[in-house]
Amino acid sequence: MNATRPLGYWLKLVDSLIDEQFAATLEEHGVTRRQWQVLNLLEQQPATEPELTAGLSPFFASPDEPASVSEHLSELVESGWISLSEGEYSITDRGHVSLLKLSELVERIRTQSGQDLDGSEYDAVVATLEKMARNLGWDPDLEDR
Repeated sequence: MNATRPLGYWLKLVDSLIDEQFAATLEEHGVTRRQWQVLNLLEQQPATEPELTAGLSPFFASPDEPASVSEHLSELVESGWISLSEGEYSITDRGHVSLLKLSELVERIRTQSGQDLDGSEYDAVVATLEKMARNLGWDPDLEDR
């Protein structure tokens, strides 16, 4: 390979830059990335706190990230973006409208990250990373990591 830096360098760098972009953009609008993810899950269907925690568990790998969504849920309920009834959380109309606006911002970040790639280059990068993950033991039929 003629790469000046190893794959791990680029993976970590791109991952951290994506995280920074998401965090800055979402925080500008008063939500954290986890809260945005909660809203996305609740947009699909109502859920309990344990279901939401399980759905977001792959994102709790960071030591500074709480291992549950309790704090995020409380803030979203307080803001009126979600509601709690009989142990189940649901997105409100206000939360739905906010999620639509946030999704537009997130899509801009995604577009920006691949702006100089044509469709086949992007697809090749994703396919290659998936192959590498499988080579290292990832099994899509098992719990997501």
